Amino acid sequence: MAKTNPREFIDQVRAETSKVTWPTRKETGVTTIMVMIMVFFAALFFLGADTVLSWIVGLVLGR
Repeated sequence: MAKTNPREFIDQVRAETSKVTWPTRKETGVTTIMVMIMVFFAALFFLGADTVLSWIVGLVLGR
């Protein structure tokens, strides 16, 4: 594979960057809120799963 010089590389990066569809501020905000909500529900799920499993292990080990 042929190496490109730094100037060609920068030109190629700029050309590819101009093709990117960047999200709007509103899209970024909505996505961030949705991620936070999903993290909250995942945390609740794993808290519940951990509690149930620790209760079961406690029963099995007789604690």
